[in-house]
Amino acid sequence: MNKILSTIILGATTIASGCAHTNNSQNTAMEVQPTDTATVYMTREISPEAIVKLYKALGREAKGKVAIKISTGEPGGHNFLQPSLIADFVKMTDGTIVECNTAYEGKRFSTEDHLKAAEDHGFTAIAPVDIMDAEGEVKLPLEGGKHLKYDIVGSHYPDYDFTVILSHFKGHAMGGFGGAVKNMSIGIASSNGKSYIHSAGKIDSTTGLWENLAEQDNFLESMAEAAKAVANHCGDNILYISVANNLSVDCDCDSHPADPEMHDIGILASLDPIALDKACTDLVRSSDDHGKIHLIERIDSRHGMHTLDYGEEIGLGTQNYKLVNLD
Repeated sequence: MNKILSTIILGATTIASGCAHTNNSQNTAMEVQPTDTATVYMTREISPEAIVKLYKALGREAKGKVAIKISTGEPGGHNFLQPSLIADFVKMTDGTIVECNTAYEGKRFSTEDHLKAAEDHGFTAIAPVDIMDAEGEVKLPLEGGKHLKYDIVGSHYPDYDFTVILSHFKGHAMGGFGGAVKNMSIGIASSNGKSYIHSAGKIDSTTGLWENLAEQDNFLESMAEAAKAVANHCGDNILYISVANNLSVDCDCDSHPADPEMHDIGILASLDPIALDKACTDLVRSSDDHGKIHLIERIDSRHGMHTLDYGEEIGLGTQNYKLVNLD
């Protein structure tokens, strides 16, 4: 663990200009950008105050109309981030909790059901909740994608000036793990956009999704490409915070997730999504908790680290980072 908590010589990617009113034609190149060092901040304290402390450490103010992308959690699940944990931060930034509908017919497939889930889970009590594809979808530009020609997001998304990717880091049945990259790709994608990513660009409709699932690496690469489209759209008007608690092998999109089998790690934050996800996975691997074997197996059996390898290749961020412990 001391090796992880010490400064690691590594690299950061700068992603260009503003979120709601960006000139996307200047920001959509897929080539790798120059890198030096990405900073990831962390604390083992999991509390409302800790989230605020990490946000302030990043030194990037959430201004204007702020979208806070979380998972509202599939009804029946219980591992999602609790409203009481994130409320202080959401109120401090005057943020709107944003989501898009799912591509599977669960309790968040329709806007009406999704809003009810958000209410039942306590999120509407702390902030407005916007299901961004309730009135349709729009395409974010993407140049040079191997699989995707664009990213399909909720039509409300371009109305926001700043995006906070507030993620629950944990396992995932298809991606191996869910963190910042998954939250900004699958999470911001509309229902049809989710199908487009899962099929690696073959279909843009939920009809026939499960017959058109992509080969695993193509799916992982498509997540990274969709995340790159969001990052290009936002430029410097985005930041990333991940809470590594309730470390189930299953995602919050699962209505019956497995119980966690290892202890909580803490909260991490960065201006680089690849570095943040890499730091979270490194802390799982370096943990002295034997229960980590289950989460590691889930990540590796799905080839989950390939998402970060490819994301680094296309300039989404860097796996090279220094970890700054704020405890």
